[in-house]
Amino acid sequence: MKVILEKRAQVSKYELVAVRVASIVLALFSVGLLFIFSGIDPFYAYSVILAGVFGNAYGISEVIVKAIPIGLCALGLSVAYTAKVLNIGSDGQLIMGAIFATWIALFSNFPPALILPSMFLAGFIGGLAWAAIPAFLRSKYNVNEVIVSLMMNYISLKVLDYLLYGPWRGRGVFNYPITDEFPRFARLPLIPGTRIHYPTLILLILLTFLILFIMTRTKFGLEIKAMGDNLEAARISGIDIFRNSLIVMLISGGLAGIAGVGEVAGIQYRLIRNISPGYGYSAIIPAWIGGFNPIIVLVASLFVSSLFVGGNVAKVSLGLSYGLVNVFNGVILLFLISSEYLVGYRVRIEWM
Repeated sequence: MKVILEKRAQVSKYELVAVRVASIVLALFSVGLLFIFSGIDPFYAYSVILAGVFGNAYGISEVIVKAIPIGLCALGLSVAYTAKVLNIGSDGQLIMGAIFATWIALFSNFPPALILPSMFLAGFIGGLAWAAIPAFLRSKYNVNEVIVSLMMNYISLKVLDYLLYGPWRGRGVFNYPITDEFPRFARLPLIPGTRIHYPTLILLILLTFLILFIMTRTKFGLEIKAMGDNLEAARISGIDIFRNSLIVMLISGGLAGIAGVGEVAGIQYRLIRNISPGYGYSAIIPAWIGGFNPIIVLVASLFVSSLFVGGNVAKVSLGLSYGLVNVFNGVILLFLISSEYLVGYRVRIEWM
């Protein structure tokens, strides 16, 4: 018997759906085995998690809360990845957006009515500026953007530490590395009874349709798709690779920066060290499994955010450790990522 992995000439919608559904089923089966090894009935565990996530208004609202930053980051990443510009720095760009927004909230002298719009603008600029560094190095000197953007995530954490342990540490916070609370006019309004900061949610939906329009109805969208399909052919056809690579990276960073604004102005009401529990990294998954289609990316972001909420339910209701919850989530995401490879390739068995 000979196992051959060959590239698919064409992928039908049926095959696409079948592979992704199969990957989810296998992931749930594998996680079920981990539940058994942990001494927990997998059917009971899944019923508790599903009830905790989707069986009540609080769980559903928390899925939306976490889908906002993940969706904004994933939306930006989908633009960059379409052009084969591999930004891995969304987490750092989110942090810088939160830092810029915090400066507006606590240290600017703007009129109260201008604070929130200025925070969103500052957050966008903060994420954009942080993304501009790997974007420029890639476009001008062909430096690998994966490594640079990833390393800048760690630099952003050190900048955050400096501010929180130094000049921005709040008064009367008992030496905790947090800032003072934002004034009322620097806080986003919420849907009553939830933590959903609806201005950011509305912005996410509007940006989703804007990106969809850009990708499908503009010359720029066609150019970055051409870059992603064949970079050399795009260069020969006269597409400005330097400009487009720079723009998609800046869009990606700016949207991650907006996600940072939502976290400080809509959730925490202050800048804290763990402002992002890995939203920027998690956003890579919906960007890929959504096939860079903004609408599907948004739906995939809801799925990934439900894993976050499900993990919290598992910790509280099933008594699982934080590390074990991360293993469960990681297994599910691993199967989903692997399925993307099988979409483009198929296994053929030849009998000798």
